[in-house]
Amino acid sequence: MSGKRKLGVGLIGTGFMGKAHALGFTTATRVFDLPFELDLVSVADVTKDSAEAARGRLGFRKATADWRELLTDPDIDIIDITTPNLLHKEMALAAIAHGKHVCCEKPLAPTVADCAEMVAAAEKAGIVTQVGFNYLKNPLIFLAKDIIESGEIGEIRSMRGLHAEDFMADANVPWGWRLDPRSGGGALADIGSHIIASMRHLVGPIRSVLAETVIQIPERPVSPGTAETRTVEVDDITRAFVRFENGATGSFEASWIATGRKMQHDFEIYGSKGSIVFTQERLNEIKVYYAGDDIRSRGFRTIWAGPEHPPYGAFCVAPGHQIGFNDLKAIEVHEFLDAIAKGGKPSTDFREGYEVQKVLSATYQSARTNEWVEIG
Repeated sequence: MSGKRKLGVGLIGTGFMGKAHALGFTTATRVFDLPFELDLVSVADVTKDSAEAARGRLGFRKATADWRELLTDPDIDIIDITTPNLLHKEMALAAIAHGKHVCCEKPLAPTVADCAEMVAAAEKAGIVTQVGFNYLKNPLIFLAKDIIESGEIGEIRSMRGLHAEDFMADANVPWGWRLDPRSGGGALADIGSHIIASMRHLVGPIRSVLAETVIQIPERPVSPGTAETRTVEVDDITRAFVRFENGATGSFEASWIATGRKMQHDFEIYGSKGSIVFTQERLNEIKVYYAGDDIRSRGFRTIWAGPEHPPYGAFCVAPGHQIGFNDLKAIEVHEFLDAIAKGGKPSTDFREGYEVQKVLSATYQSARTNEWVEIG
């Protein structure tokens, strides 16, 4: 026996992100000295059969088709939500009301008002929350933040960000929950929230935005193989100029029809003394330029992830051997559990999800009005 307090996990949703979260919890128990002993108690999905299949596949003890059963299970301390965006608020508020800590995928909720209600409930209840901005958990993103905060590249003047994938590039992909305008938006809300979170994390709060949205594929089949179509009302691409509160400027783009791009979460940050360049498709390396280097050898240097970039060393003792997407989820789990143990809060809690949602909302408003919009 470890002597550690046991902490039970209940997972709602067993799709791609549900599996990633489950793997994150499992991996975290193997690579970190966690403050708790984790117990994967129960998983909920839309049908009993799918939940039961996920139970066996992901290592949970129980399965149910009714997510509300997780709320009253005395063995469950954490509710992990990986369902479509429209369901986040109801599930999170119910979990909070039952005193459960909550991890929720991004975006936190479809509207700023929804997010504010979730933040208020969580903070009043004193429970720990987390939003799944897992790309921020990369050891090299920690390094980038350290470089910026140390002043190594001087005053930050600008940042360009891009999150592009191609899972909606085929016009025959049928209409689904991601295209439901009630979910809060399209490519920007679904994946652009990641690049906004990165911009806030690395450079700071965004003061205002000027944006455009594009619906490039105006109709989608209502189901696979049918000729009947349904009108698309959400963005395939969103682009925006931004002004940061610290005086820096920049831009970002979100696209889910970027043919050939599978996971392009890229940014360039330019300071008065240097710059940083990163692409998620090569997540174990980052490029840094120092203007003070000898002019004969000045240029971007590539830094490979290694044990000297915590917590990479928890996964592998050798530099350059690389960690992956699911490992970022494990780091996210570690931060979440550490916050629960210490009564603190993760860097990407519900309040941060709320701040990101305010930028999303202002961006959509700017696209409608064709004017700069201040972040409320």
